Amino acid sequence: MFYPRKMFSILSGTILRNYSAVFFLALVTTLTSYGQEVGTTPYKSQEVSDVDGLPVLVKHLPDWENRRQTTAFATNTDELRRALGDRPLLEAIEFAPGTEAATAQYDEGRLLIVEHASPQVSIEADQKIAAAIAANDDGKTYNRRIGNYNVVLFDATGSWSASSLIDQVKYEKDIQWLGKNPFAISAERAFVMTTADIFFSTMMVIVGGAVSAVLAGLVIGYFFFFFRDGKRNTMTAYSDAGGMTRLNLDGFSEDISSERLLRD
Repeated sequence: MFYPRKMFSILSGTILRNYSAVFFLALVTTLTSYGQEVGTTPYKSQEVSDVDGLPVLVKHLPDWENRRQTTAFATNTDELRRALGDRPLLEAIEFAPGTEAATAQYDEGRLLIVEHASPQVSIEADQKIAAAIAANDDGKTYNRRIGNYNVVLFDATGSWSASSLIDQVKYEKDIQWLGKNPFAISAERAFVMTTADIFFSTMMVIVGGAVSAVLAGLVIGYFFFFFRDGKRNTMTAYSDAGGMTRLNLDGFSEDISSERLLRD
């Protein structure tokens, strides 16, 4: 027999299940796309601002808010060439892991900041950049090492304006050590201070040991003297035999009691 109510119930359940699946799929797709929009940034930087998603290095450019139209961020040589053009100096800049660069156009010239992961790499890069500038000296390129930054100004309008612009670049990253900062003083000064501490500690141990020995000798001698003096005071007569039995030839020793003599 045909049951309309039962057929309606089956159809309704099927439609509701289909709509539920479609709704769930749409919800997951929306959340996924929203998460991608929020979490994705056009810059692949190791340090990105939580406020606007910009690399922190970009914000270390002088007056970076007003230079956004000419600002470029690079993590490899090709990106840097697209921003600066094919310049011979770029051959001296190597993008090792952790190296990033930011550049912007100013009235004084084109400013480039290259950040390295360690001071050692920054020092080596500074030497290479200085050598490249000396080899291709055009009188319009200036560089300076600031912290882990290598700052280069291309097409400078003058040395004074170049120095003034580079002075505005600040390396504002602080290192917090869990213990004592091992680089707070130079290695030579640390060696001198360590040697002085060892010498002072050794002298303190020697002097302290000598003073302790003298004091201990005085105290022990003091008590020993009074102990022997008290023992001598208990004797009725002096004996150079230390209290042992001796012949009383001089008559100064105490007479030995006959009660304590051995008898036959």
